[in-house]
Amino acid sequence: MRGREGAMRAVRLTRWGGPPVVSELERPSPRGEEVLVRVEAAGLCGSDLHVIDAGPGALPYRTPFTLGHEVAGRVAERGPDATGPRTGERVVVYGPWGCGHCGHCAAGAENYCDRRSESDASRTGTGAGLGRDGGLADFLLVPSGRLLLPLGDLAPAQAAPLSDAGLTSYHAIAGIRPTLGDAGGGGTAVAVIGVGGLGHLAVQILRATTSAQVLAVDVKEEALALAADCGAHFGTLVRPDTAEALRGRTGGAGVDAVLDFVGTSATLRLGVSAVRPSGALAVVGSGGGELLIRKPGTLPPGLRISLPFWGTRRDLEQVVALAQAGAVTVATERFPLSRALDAIDALRSGAVRGRAVLVPDEEFVRS
Repeated sequence: MRGREGAMRAVRLTRWGGPPVVSELERPSPRGEEVLVRVEAAGLCGSDLHVIDAGPGALPYRTPFTLGHEVAGRVAERGPDATGPRTGERVVVYGPWGCGHCGHCAAGAENYCDRRSESDASRTGTGAGLGRDGGLADFLLVPSGRLLLPLGDLAPAQAAPLSDAGLTSYHAIAGIRPTLGDAGGGGTAVAVIGVGGLGHLAVQILRATTSAQVLAVDVKEEALALAADCGAHFGTLVRPDTAEALRGRTGGAGVDAVLDFVGTSATLRLGVSAVRPSGALAVVGSGGGELLIRKPGTLPPGLRISLPFWGTRRDLEQVVALAQAGAVTVATERFPLSRALDAIDALRSGAVRGRAVLVPDEEFVRS
């Protein structure tokens, strides 16, 4: 499937509420610090569905833009002032694009850019595929080489999901790690609620970087099987007695931390019911749930609640290193770019095990 010379395909959100449209665009040329990446793999995420389904005004972005925020590929062209990876080098794209200059950005935490106000976001977006053109395309124009991390021998289809599913999971775990202790300790337990694209990587990262007992929770038996394959010590379906089952694995005290990759009111209630006093709750999923915080109230005393968003460039380096060492492997279902809309439908229906990854049509045929 080839278009005219100098053109490229892109999966675009042209209006709020979708559906996405496969379009033909002019291939961009990098200027200044920009870098053009030939996309070799792009992951699909539940966040993509949230963006596609959003109504007008729900998100601080302007349409149209190309979807896709999990991207790996090869540097195709560099602007005259570009730094970082050289032409021909394989890279993974750090997705949250901040101003590059504020305190957070200077520290490598562009996910928490100080200058990403709502008005700025409407103009510049949050990052790749989130208000700015992303990687569900043949090429991606990246603002700066600082946003690219060399892959070495890591396959692009493995690397792309690490830029969100792996990165966000690693960042969330980093936030609760003081509660769990490092690998080599023992005696702590963490519940992972939702074993999908992020959750199955969280299980592996927990096993690789902590000594905590990992307890998996999901609504599907297939997800619990995936959790077991990833090293979870215990798995349970969501039932009326799930909190008691989790507490039973800790002698009744409750788990030390909960990673909620769903984020509905029901999963938040489950997490609060299962966590012990002075424990930690990281709300990663964007399920729209609400939790009443009141003191005095019903929450466990000393509970620490975090709302992690993506992760830092250093976090991405760490999770890529884990993958390169074989400690983390992404469960993927591959689709050719020409079937991007089918892949989105499969994700929406819950038919994807692990992560859906789009690859160039010719790569899909070779595989």
